[in-house]
Amino acid sequence: MKTHQTRLLADGFVFLEGPRWHAGKLWFSDMWGFKVYSLVPGGKPEVICEMPTRPSGLGFLPDGSLSIVSMADRRIMKLKDGELSVHADLSSLAKGDVNDTVTDAKGRVYAGNFGYDLFAGAPQAPADLVLVEPDGRARVVASGLDFPNGAVIKDQGRTLVVAETWSSRLSAFDIAADGSLGNQRVYASLPERMPDGICLDAEGAIWVASFNSGEFLRVLEGGEITDIVEVGDKRAVACQLGGEDGKTLFCLTYDGQIEDLHQQKVAGAIETVQVAVGSGGSP
Repeated sequence: MKTHQTRLLADGFVFLEGPRWHAGKLWFSDMWGFKVYSLVPGGKPEVICEMPTRPSGLGFLPDGSLSIVSMADRRIMKLKDGELSVHADLSSLAKGDVNDTVTDAKGRVYAGNFGYDLFAGAPQAPADLVLVEPDGRARVVASGLDFPNGAVIKDQGRTLVVAETWSSRLSAFDIAADGSLGNQRVYASLPERMPDGICLDAEGAIWVASFNSGEFLRVLEGGEITDIVEVGDKRAVACQLGGEDGKTLFCLTYDGQIEDLHQQKVAGAIETVQVAVGSGGSP
């Protein structure tokens, strides 16, 4: 098993989520800083837009617009030519804050949600995955998930893998031609770890941010771990492969407590690691 150490790329954020590599830049949300950023490595972060209802998962649609989860009002917004509009209202389908997403080659967005009111201390409850069509129509395509979080699409668009944070596992689904999901199965069990954001590499392995253990893990189907990036006492929140050759792993970390979020304590950072296998293009 290979171990890696990170280098700091950028800090001064509150709590980062949803990293995506697109058009030579890293795009990401500062959920509790209420902003979406882009960053050219070596440059300074640029504010793309503000989102008072907490941004999270990001994606790029076929027309080049940016989809942005608006967590608290359970919407997916679309940013095009500097203007924000509602792409899909999921308030009737999502039982909790909408969280991370993955977008397929056709512009269909798969969105998870908490399933319950986490920040109000409500009891845990199962959640659904919602599919948003390119025209904004939405429907539930999977149910009974245990806090669905980061997701990737692999196998040339045939398989969706999603992290179920509270169940310490990655779950896989077959993707039908119309985007529906079926044949749910355990892709990898990760005992005593809480998988959060994930990304895919070119060999089909999945990098997993393990929130509770402060690790970023390269995981094969079945659960074998080939690489570990340890970040000490910090939380490992999300990750994304990018850079010129796709071999930079951007690691989003959080050096604070959950109760610090509402005070907007500055504790979020982006760290990097050079890895052997480049990006698989998802999320």
